[in-house]
Amino acid sequence: MMKYTSAALLALVFASCASVADDAAINAKYEKSCKLCHDGGLMGAPKTGDVAAWAPRLEKGNDVLMKHIKEGFNAMPPKGTCMDCTDEEFQKLLEKMSK
Repeated sequence: MMKYTSAALLALVFASCASVADDAAINAKYEKSCKLCHDGGLMGAPKTGDVAAWAPRLEKGNDVLMKHIKEGFNAMPPKGTCMDCTDEEFQKLLEKMSK
């Protein structure tokens, strides 16, 4: 029984470390590509953490938001200048900013 408990605990620790590393990578991408406009609402960008400003955008649906992110929208350049971001990373960045 102890063997299974140790294995489960070890798996939990590894999963937690992967999550922390993933959060750090997303935070680094945010700092590099999103922060300049979304921290202060530059050129009409919805501010990070402003749930009310993000609500009407989120209501348009994920497909529309991802299209705007990839192609650019209004003053936002294509990919928000994160040329190496994956779709999964864009999704995580969107979640980070809109909550």
